[in-house]
Parts: sequence; C-alpha cells; structure tokens
Amino acid sequence: MVTSTKRIDPATLNLKEQVVAINRVTKVVKGGKNLSFSALVVIGDPSAKVVGFGVGKAKEVPSAIRKGIEAAKKNLRRVNVLQNTIAHRVLGEFASSQVLLKPAPDGTGVIAGGAVRAVITACGIPNVLTKSIGRRNPHNVVKATIVALESLRDRAAVAEMRGLAVEKL
Repeated sequence: MVTSTKRIDPATLNLKEQVVAINRVTKVVKGGKNLSFSALVVIGDPSAKVVGFGVGKAKEVPSAIRKGIEAAKKNLRRVNVLQNTIAHRVLGEFASSQVLLKPAPDGTGVIAGGAVRAVITACGIPNVLTKSIGRRNPHNVVKATIVALESLRDRAAVAEMRGLAVEKL
C-alpha cells in the first residue's frame, strides 16, 4: 500500500532533535585508515505529531549531527494519534527488527528503551507501551518504529477502508 504524502515544511514546526547513535567508521585505503563519524538523529514536533529521522556522516561529530538533522528534515512524517496514546496495537518491521506499540492508559508514560523512546518522545505520544523484538540495531529499530507509527490509522480512515459510517465503528 503506497501512500502519497505531501512534503511537510520544517520551517513552520518547532522541531526538537535527539541523537540516537554515533558510530566511528573507518575506510581502509592505500595510505591507511580514513576515520569518520556517522550519526543517527531523530527530530520531531510533539505538538504537531510530526517525526523524522536522518543519518549524517562527516569527519567530525558535530558536523555529522548537523548533516543528520538536515537529512531528517527532508523526511518528516505526520502520525495519527489520539489525545494521549495511540489508537490501536501495531507491529512495525524493518529488516530483522520488530517494534510492537500498544496503547496505554493515562499516567503510564512512555515505556520504551533507547531508539524507540527517542522516536516516541519526538512525535509526542505521552502514554504508550513498546517492545523491541528481534535485532536491536538502532538504525533498524528507528525505521521499524516509524513504519509502525505510519501504519496507525484514525477512525475515519478505518471507516472509509471498510465502507462503513464512522459511528458504526
């Protein structure tokens, strides 16, 4: 199912960024080893329910983070959530990483670890239960979480998909 999404303008949003992982990577060349840094960054606007991620690579850490933020601004997504939790259970998969998101009652908070927590807090969901299944590679976990958040549907979309009135759900 391919959804066509219009580009979200990052200038209109109050984006908060969070660095999820920084890797030191080396490229072996004829003259020795070339050292550089790779940064995985998650950005989001909790009030607008928008989230995105990006990867930046550079010779120094700050410029890698800056490049990651610029890349993240280019792939922002809007997330369908209720006032204070998600609408239904959802499982997101990317490569061999899976992320399970479950709705939670008020006062629960974000029960998540590491990369999943970064994405959930960036998009502003106050109460949710999560479980990371399979591989815990931060890059794949972030992508699996975003796949899960994208597969959330609101009541109107589910009613339209089933051909029912919203009141019948």
